Amino acid sequence: MFLGTHSPRLDEKGRIILPAKFREELADGLVLTRGQERCIYVFSQKEFERIHESMREAPLSSKQARDYIRVFLSGASDEVPDKQGRVTIPPALRAYAGLGRELAVIGAGTRAEIWDAEAWNEYLNEKEAAFSETDDDNLPGFI
Repeated sequence: MFLGTHSPRLDEKGRIILPAKFREELADGLVLTRGQERCIYVFSQKEFERIHESMREAPLSSKQARDYIRVFLSGASDEVPDKQGRVTIPPALRAYAGLGRELAVIGAGTRAEIWDAEAWNEYLNEKEAAFSETDDDNLPGFI
């Protein structure tokens, strides 16, 4: 499970050092792809395969499913961390997420997310009030 917030930097070669807590789960390979809210999703190879299998169940007749699958998979890149735990983020994904040098890597349960640090802070500031006001009517049985 991916948890917490980490603050790595993007190096001049477009690489990040994965948070130490995430390295074991991602050591055998990972998939980076476009995430919603202009971040990059990071899945273990095993979790990505599970997601892909569920996508295969979507009916071809569903335009929304076809559109989502195209955007999601066309941006995907499989990577293997080097011995120092570094992963290269492809230029197209860096551009999509607007990544600068300062990053926020957050744990989101079954995935990690890579955000530009400023974008993450803006998102968090915007969403914290709604988070505080969430009650059982909005997310029944969730907490």
